[in-house]
Amino acid sequence: MLKEQLNLQETVAKETVARTKALTENAKKTSLRFRVEAEKCNARVAACELSRERAEAQVVEEHKLTALWEKRARDRGWKDSDKGNIRP
Repeated sequence: MLKEQLNLQETVAKETVARTKALTENAKKTSLRFRVEAEKCNARVAACELSRERAEAQVVEEHKLTALWEKRARDRGWKDSDKGNIRP
Protein backbone atom coordinates (compact mmCIF):
# COMPACT_ATOMS: atom_id res chain seq x y z
CA MET A 1 0.00 0.00 0.00
CA LEU A 2 2.88 2.39 0.81
CA LYS A 3 4.47 1.65 -2.58
CA GLU A 4 1.16 2.38 -4.28
CA GLN A 5 0.87 5.68 -2.39
CA LEU A 6 4.40 6.69 -3.41
CA ASN A 7 3.70 5.81 -7.04
CA LEU A 8 0.53 7.89 -6.95
CA GLN A 9 2.38 10.87 -5.43
CA GLU A 10 5.10 10.53 -8.08
CA THR A 11 2.50 10.44 -10.84
CA VAL A 12 0.75 13.52 -9.43
CA ALA A 13 4.10 15.33 -9.10
CA LYS A 14 5.03 14.51 -12.72
CA GLU A 15 1.64 15.72 -13.96
CA THR A 16 1.97 18.90 -11.94
CA VAL A 17 5.45 19.55 -13.34
CA ALA A 18 4.23 18.87 -16.89
CA ARG A 19 1.26 21.21 -16.43
CA THR A 20 3.51 23.90 -14.95
CA LYS A 21 5.96 23.57 -17.86
CA ALA A 22 3.09 23.87 -20.35
CA LEU A 23 1.72 26.95 -18.59
CA THR A 24 5.17 28.51 -18.44
CA GLU A 25 5.73 27.86 -22.15
CA ASN A 26 2.35 29.35 -22.97
CA ALA A 27 3.15 32.43 -20.88
CA LYS A 28 6.48 32.84 -22.70
CA LYS A 29 4.77 32.63 -26.11
CA THR A 30 2.12 35.14 -25.05
CA SER A 31 4.77 37.46 -23.66
CA LEU A 32 6.73 37.29 -26.90
CA ARG A 33 3.61 38.07 -28.93
CA PHE A 34 2.88 41.11 -26.78
CA ARG A 35 6.51 42.25 -27.00
CA VAL A 36 6.45 42.00 -30.81
CA GLU A 37 3.18 43.95 -30.95
CA ALA A 38 4.57 46.58 -28.59
CA GLU A 39 7.66 46.99 -30.79
CA LYS A 40 5.45 47.41 -33.87
CA CYS A 41 3.35 49.95 -32.03
CA ASN A 42 6.43 51.89 -30.90
CA ALA A 43 7.75 51.96 -34.47
CA ARG A 44 4.42 53.25 -35.75
CA VAL A 45 4.27 55.91 -33.05
CA ALA A 46 7.79 57.04 -33.97
CA ALA A 47 6.84 57.23 -37.65
CA CYS A 48 3.70 59.16 -36.80
CA GLU A 49 5.65 61.58 -34.61
CA LEU A 50 8.16 62.15 -37.39
CA SER A 51 5.34 62.85 -39.85
CA ARG A 52 3.72 65.24 -37.38
CA GLU A 53 7.00 67.12 -36.95
CA ARG A 54 7.43 67.38 -40.72
CA ALA A 55 3.86 68.62 -41.17
CA GLU A 56 4.36 71.16 -38.39
CA ALA A 57 7.53 72.44 -40.06
CA GLN A 58 5.68 72.70 -43.37
CA VAL A 59 2.89 74.71 -41.71
CA VAL A 60 5.44 77.08 -40.20
CA GLU A 61 7.09 77.55 -43.61
CA GLU A 62 3.69 78.09 -45.22
CA HIS A 63 2.85 80.76 -42.62
CA LYS A 64 6.15 82.50 -43.35
CA LEU A 65 5.54 82.39 -47.09
CA THR A 66 1.97 83.67 -46.65
CA ALA A 67 3.19 86.52 -44.47
CA LEU A 68 5.84 87.42 -47.07
CA TRP A 69 3.31 87.49 -49.93
CA GLU A 70 0.85 89.45 -47.81
CA LYS A 71 3.55 92.00 -46.95
CA ARG A 72 4.48 92.33 -50.62
CA ALA A 73 0.81 92.82 -51.53
CA ARG A 74 0.36 95.48 -48.82
CA ASP A 75 3.53 97.24 -49.97
CA ARG A 76 1.93 97.41 -53.42
CA GLY A 77 -1.31 98.89 -52.09
CA TRP A 78 -3.46 95.87 -51.30
CA LYS A 79 -5.94 96.47 -48.47
CA ASP A 80 -7.55 93.71 -46.47
CA SER A 81 -11.30 94.15 -47.02
CA ASP A 82 -12.29 91.34 -44.63
CA LYS A 83 -11.85 92.85 -41.16
CA GLY A 84 -13.39 89.75 -39.54
CA ASN A 85 -10.50 87.64 -40.77
CA ILE A 86 -8.50 86.22 -37.86
CA ARG A 87 -4.75 85.89 -38.33
CA PRO A 88 -2.41 83.89 -36.14
